[in-house]
Amino acid sequence: MNSRSVGNSIVLNAIVKMFSCLRRWWQVRTGEEETPFDGDLQAWGTSLIAHVAFLVLIAMLLLPPRDSSEVILIDAPVEIEEVDLVEDLPLAFTVDTAVHVEIGAQSINGLHEALAAAPQVSDTSDAPELDLTFDVGPLEVQQAIEAATGPRFQENLLVVGATGVGTTGAAGAIDRITQEILMSLEDRKTLVVWLFDQSASLERQRAEIHERFDRIYEELGVIEASGNPAFKKHNNKPLLTSVVAFGEQVTFRVKTPTDDLEEVKKAIIEIERDDSGVENVFAAVGIAAQRCRAYRTRDEETGEPERNVMLIVVSDEAGSDVDQLEPTIQICRRFQMPVYVIGVPAPFGRKETMLKWVDPDPQYDQSPAWGPVNQGPETLFPERLRLHFALNNDNDDPIDSGFGPYALTRLIYQTGGIYFSVHPNRKVGRSIGRRETADLSAHFRYFFDPQVMRKYRPDYVSVKEYQRRLQTNRARLALVEASKLSWLRQMESPRVLFPKQNEAALANALSEAQKVAAKLEPQVHTLFEVLKAGEVDRPKENVLRWQAGYDLAMGRLLAVKVRTETYNAMLAQAKRGMKFEDSKNDTWQLKPNDEVSIGSQYVKLAKKSREYLDRVVQEHPGTPWALLAKRELTQPVSWKWFESYTGVNAPPPPGVGNGTPPPGRDDQLMKIKRKPKRKVPRL
Repeated sequence: MNSRSVGNSIVLNAIVKMFSCLRRWWQVRTGEEETPFDGDLQAWGTSLIAHVAFLVLIAMLLLPPRDSSEVILIDAPVEIEEVDLVEDLPLAFTVDTAVHVEIGAQSINGLHEALAAAPQVSDTSDAPELDLTFDVGPLEVQQAIEAATGPRFQENLLVVGATGVGTTGAAGAIDRITQEILMSLEDRKTLVVWLFDQSASLERQRAEIHERFDRIYEELGVIEASGNPAFKKHNNKPLLTSVVAFGEQVTFRVKTPTDDLEEVKKAIIEIERDDSGVENVFAAVGIAAQRCRAYRTRDEETGEPERNVMLIVVSDEAGSDVDQLEPTIQICRRFQMPVYVIGVPAPFGRKETMLKWVDPDPQYDQSPAWGPVNQGPETLFPERLRLHFALNNDNDDPIDSGFGPYALTRLIYQTGGIYFSVHPNRKVGRSIGRRETADLSAHFRYFFDPQVMRKYRPDYVSVKEYQRRLQTNRARLALVEASKLSWLRQMESPRVLFPKQNEAALANALSEAQKVAAKLEPQVHTLFEVLKAGEVDRPKENVLRWQAGYDLAMGRLLAVKVRTETYNAMLAQAKRGMKFEDSKNDTWQLKPNDEVSIGSQYVKLAKKSREYLDRVVQEHPGTPWALLAKRELTQPVSWKWFESYTGVNAPPPPGVGNGTPPPGRDDQLMKIKRKPKRKVPRL
């Protein structure tokens, strides 16, 4: 017997022994006589292992011998060409991943609820990578980061490009900013500049933040006294504060940054009200950044700036000087100054909301009044058709967009700050009436879950980049163009009640109503043709916001087209003559009806409208688009004539219109002394 046969025999015996051990182990563990290792499995396994062992042996014999020669490593210095970087240009955002001590009450339900409109999660940074082998000019980031909103956030969540968090209550927003200040102090000494809107509508919020200032600086003082490294590393005044007020003018209330808390609080409480109705917020931020640029000058020895500078804006409007947005972004990015905003939610697809005003002076009438305030829109250009819902004005109330005003939100995105969206009535999932609206707050009928809305963020890019994106899909371009047209041409509610005093009067009333419809039809037709031109590219659209926007617009416009044109057709039918079934009746009334009884083409358009609206509801639940689509689906697209009795031809009752004086008023009611009522200021 040769050596190879002996080797094979040893291997086979070892395999057989292994299977015997496996059978015994199985019998002891299960108590069963039969095992999976009986029969053909043993032979098959033996053959497999033997062949694998044979192949391994052959491979080892065929491997080339190892080279025992020594490897010589040459360690020589490498000359690296120095690159002259632009000193003030921010090359990257840094993210602090360390776990920090919790500060403040994140769940305090204060005067307002706050919602972060800055990002929470981003897998990749959208900040452009710079080629450092040549000089870099001025930089404009077209899309800074992934946008999202949310009242809930995960602490110490790593975000590439910028940081975004959410809190509940104005107090919670301030607490979170306190933590941001501490994080900045861990890096280097810090200057915080507070910029306050001087409008009348912000008086109460300024007072609330003034009261909260003690908490901010007391907490920071406790942390400093505890020997926190963020303070120990600085040898002189680690935290300085300045205060700026803005309205029609921009004024520095603390001209020289200070660490004196009483001086800061005095400056805030003495801010006067500005009734001009102008809020030059972007000019204020730009001027503050320009004045504080010296604190960002790099030290010749260390190459580091003297201090971090944080700009915190407190405002309840979108800003009157949006034309200053781009220069403000450039200077803040140049000197690496993040901007934080404690602001308001933007209404969905509209610029103005109505703010509830109650006179702060109890000597005057305390009944609520309503004044317009500029808080939107959430997008650069309008992306929603402005169409009235037929016969239902409540459905035209503003609803939450899920984001802050476009320009302010773009400012914080481009600078790495946070937008806190504040509203005391934020209750997701239910309708909110005007009476429930808190004083000095805008009325919003609905609010939406920020976790849902984060997938529908607007394009926070420059005008040039926005227009380029529109050109990539005709459905987008059509939606924006149609939205601009509908914004300028507001739809009107039709007349539906036609008393019949006589044939001539009825015919005249029908003709007058037709004139209104005749004015609407060309508008609707123009909008339809604009939207229809983008229909060919709708299947190519893969961005949720644009999908929902186009489908809602087309679905609603088709419904309005059918409703308007069938209204006109029904009036024409009545002019040809209609008889009351009950001779006592004297009035014709058009009521909305889902059955399209005139024109087969309108039946097809109504069906197509429902298909678009149903798709919005199914594919975009929990969003403003789905809510508006549901509302539209509840509105009938056509009309039907009904008859009734209104007494239009009955004689007037005795004592009315025949010279008899009206009944006298109650003298007691006339003696009630009412408080004087002041005019609502410009908010």
